[in-house]
Amino acid sequence: MSLKFLPTAMAFLASVCLFNAVYAGRLSDFARRRGYGPNLRRRVIEQPRDSDSHTNFRFLNKNTQPFQVKSLPDIPFDIGEMYSGLMPIDMRNASRALYFVFQPTVGAPVDEITIWLNGGPGCSSLEGFFQENGRFIWTWGQYAPTINPYSWVNLTNVLWVEQPVGTGFSIGDVNATSEEDIAADFTAFFLNFQKTFGIKKFKIYVTGESYAGRYVPYISAAMLDREDKDLFDLHGALTYDPCIGSYVYAQQQAPIVPFIAENNNVLGLNASYLAHLKNLDESCGYADFRDRYLAFPPAGVQPPKDFNSTSDADCDLWDMAYYAAYAPNPCFNVYEIGPQCPLLSDPLGYPTDLQYSYPGLPIYFNRTDVKKAMHAPLDVEWLECNGPVFIGDGGPESEGDLSADPIQAVLPRVIDATNRVLVANADLDMEILTNGTLMAIQNMTWGGKLGFQTAPSTPIVITLPDLQYEALFDSNGFGGIDNPQGTMGVQHYERGLMWAETYLSGHMQPQFQPRSSYRHLQWLLGHIETL
Repeated sequence: MSLKFLPTAMAFLASVCLFNAVYAGRLSDFARRRGYGPNLRRRVIEQPRDSDSHTNFRFLNKNTQPFQVKSLPDIPFDIGEMYSGLMPIDMRNASRALYFVFQPTVGAPVDEITIWLNGGPGCSSLEGFFQENGRFIWTWGQYAPTINPYSWVNLTNVLWVEQPVGTGFSIGDVNATSEEDIAADFTAFFLNFQKTFGIKKFKIYVTGESYAGRYVPYISAAMLDREDKDLFDLHGALTYDPCIGSYVYAQQQAPIVPFIAENNNVLGLNASYLAHLKNLDESCGYADFRDRYLAFPPAGVQPPKDFNSTSDADCDLWDMAYYAAYAPNPCFNVYEIGPQCPLLSDPLGYPTDLQYSYPGLPIYFNRTDVKKAMHAPLDVEWLECNGPVFIGDGGPESEGDLSADPIQAVLPRVIDATNRVLVANADLDMEILTNGTLMAIQNMTWGGKLGFQTAPSTPIVITLPDLQYEALFDSNGFGGIDNPQGTMGVQHYERGLMWAETYLSGHMQPQFQPRSSYRHLQWLLGHIETL
């Protein structure tokens, strides 16, 4: 399967002069991408902490000074300790290098580092840094950036890396054909990063979303292969809405019709078309597949299921639903199905499957002043997603990535080695479906057993209060009604694997449900034992 492009350009929002609409998709055919109380009323990092003193930066030394970022255009507050730039994969060859952003924790120093990777393949982790879990965020519809009170840097040191080679600002010839290739590149880069920043004997956590469901387990396994507790002391991993199993069949096609039926009050497909999809769901065998294999304990190992977009076109229910969704809602967003028109502004230019920019809001990381401030290569045109970043022939997801699905070996290995792996899926994500990810888990053997033995049922209760909009509520006389969220998902833990179903969230969980995501990170770091 090859990159899929929307068939026509749309004239969006002429009244606001929307421009630069292009036909684009984040992924290929199989995917386009990618205890607190209610009276706690303080912003987590509204003001710089003592550790933010420019004379007391923990990681600033003669080797890291060239990477130091002192300020950023249009970021109107002290950014604290921050570094970014290109780090060679091989210090003897600067022509192949991965671009990174590093923000140390704003709290008490911790000897740990959490790595964040976006997916794609070929989508930039600067999206995660700028719109999901970084210290400040400038997300869809925001007039200007704001402090992120639920930033992961409140808890740990965070490293965002644009990888594989060919992603974002990262440079070099694209030559990877497998996850093993990109894991070798990443661990070599990470070794050089640690040596430059004087990092040793740190606990390491690898996290990411979407296609990073493949990156995270393979990179984690490569760290285990190093057998080096000084520099590769892996303690856990986390993946959001991840590509981990038989992606096209089990994680998209098989669960799509029940998802459409459950959410059609938002999607708006007409009754006759929905009935047509339900008939195909039966005749194509998806309903029987779900009935047998979405079971606890599992009924057995699932038979291999290949999906060919050409020969299986009559059973391509996911694409049928995807294209149909644009008729009632031209602003349909496969990553978060709730929003209706208008299309929101986005400083990264890629909030849906359409790339576009509003007048006066150029792509932030492609601005020359931003590139200079962040030590990025001036001659590289930054795009949120580009590629290809693999050059193999085919592969399980037809992305040129020839490695086996993570559930076959590497993900079980990471679970068994760390007993600290979290897999979560968002209920409003149509790109990677919650029940599809559960079916992938039910086809994985770890800890000596196949799948979860009992169905997930324990609620996730979020007690962290609203720290983003409290001042607005207070100023309007509504103080106190923006209470802790309450039940926001379902959790389940067996044999080292924590599962989380996240309510009211789309694909990018730290962006859409930052309080739930904050809780997930607390579990990963070992601060809590349940969500």
